[in-house]
Amino acid sequence: MTQPPMTQPPMPQPPMTERQRPASDASLREVDTIVVGAGIAGIAAAAQLRRRGISDVLVVERADDVGGTWRDNVYPGVACDIPAHLYSYSFRPNPGWSRRFAPGAEIQEYLRGVVRDEGLTPQLLLGTDVTDMAWDDDGQRWRLSTSRGGLVCRVLILAAGRLSEPILPHLPGRESFVGPVMHSSAWVPGLDLAGARVAVVGTGASAVQLVPQLARVAAEVTVFQRTAPWVVPRADAPIPEPAREAFARDPESMHAHRESLFHEFEAGHAARVAEGAEREALRQVALDHLAAQVPDPALRTSLTPDYEIGCKRVLLSDDWYPALASGAVTLEPSAIVALEGNRAVAASGARHEVDALVFATGFAATRPPFAQHVRGRGGRLLADHWAEGMTAYASILVSGFPNLMVLDGPNAALGHNSAFPMIEAQAELACSLITRMRTEGVEVIEASPVAEQVWTDQLDAASRGTVWLSGCRSWYVDDRSSRLTLLWPGTATAFRAALRAVAEQALPLPDAELVSLRD
Repeated sequence: MTQPPMTQPPMPQPPMTERQRPASDASLREVDTIVVGAGIAGIAAAAQLRRRGISDVLVVERADDVGGTWRDNVYPGVACDIPAHLYSYSFRPNPGWSRRFAPGAEIQEYLRGVVRDEGLTPQLLLGTDVTDMAWDDDGQRWRLSTSRGGLVCRVLILAAGRLSEPILPHLPGRESFVGPVMHSSAWVPGLDLAGARVAVVGTGASAVQLVPQLARVAAEVTVFQRTAPWVVPRADAPIPEPAREAFARDPESMHAHRESLFHEFEAGHAARVAEGAEREALRQVALDHLAAQVPDPALRTSLTPDYEIGCKRVLLSDDWYPALASGAVTLEPSAIVALEGNRAVAASGARHEVDALVFATGFAATRPPFAQHVRGRGGRLLADHWAEGMTAYASILVSGFPNLMVLDGPNAALGHNSAFPMIEAQAELACSLITRMRTEGVEVIEASPVAEQVWTDQLDAASRGTVWLSGCRSWYVDDRSSRLTLLWPGTATAFRAALRAVAEQALPLPDAELVSLRD
């Protein structure tokens, strides 16, 4: 039964504490299902299981609070680039979002509120690092080693996310730099950069939010740009109080608004799969935005991407270009290659004096570090199984790894729509399979190698000719195999339908299943 929506913005809550963790020590725990990770995906899985009456579940999180990406990223200006009513759970709508694009702290409070209101707090084991996950074929159980002792479970759900391990490039001379150095996802709250000379490395989604904020306080900001991003207008705005009150009074209108947003973003898929009017229109919007906000021709040329729009993530911002054109920001149109004391050396040969260094350089998305700690049948590492790129049947089941379900893993993200409908579809499939295992007396569920290969081959075929494989270097594509491993090449609608079809299959699962990329 769907719970009533929140009637007001979630109130700020303190981080989860030791007192809120399960009383039992980890070394004594044996449960039916363990979820590793308490971000969006982990919360979704635990909530859906609880709604199905399955509470013998433990959510293990290495940090001391829930929230994942939105717990970790607290840099100035951090916010979502999907409208808030679509960037939230369908089963826990929130009429109280303050802005069209919610600030990061507000999303974090929302996720804390979902954990509380869904009754998940007793199932959390926070501050617990999982160091090894191994399948015991004799006992048909997963055995986990953690910083707080051993754990045993029948089903293991990996929900560690794609944006949890930051990439920090190696720079010669790093030891000679004197001053703050950080990744954007490890921002130091309260850091005072007033009057400082700050270098920002990278021009992705985090950089376009952070740089305009730094330009307001720093003496100088230098942006090292390896590749110019495509940027379109954001059009953010506060959500008026009357509108929030109306959504609270009429949940159906809020649901209709969410559906409208979903289909609006679904239409953006057409620009990614083939050349045509849709892609040309998107390109023109971006070029017009650049022309309107950057009057200097030389700067505009440096900010014009040299790859097809959509090949990398298309960014939304109304203040990125004005900041770069303001004179407060210096664009260095080449990569940083070394440090000489407090001088940052660019590939162009230019040297920039800086007092602080911020890396907005992304995450290890195609090679998730958790795969180095998961061992399936015969002790085979998941990282070895994924040596040529991530693969899975139905995006969650990996052959050779029984009773393992990976959320937010292979081909489970989108380049045109919200992550929430995708994550919910995966969580629903995992919960459906776990429920059926219990009711049908099935101890082990596993995708066959044939099923995984057929699924993968079809996705590879569907990916050919899409903009994501048009030649740019992006975090969507595995550089070892040049395969599109992060994104689902179809629509979110097709993804949900494909996973529903898998959920309805007889157990044990068949050797092969055709993938439908049609809506």
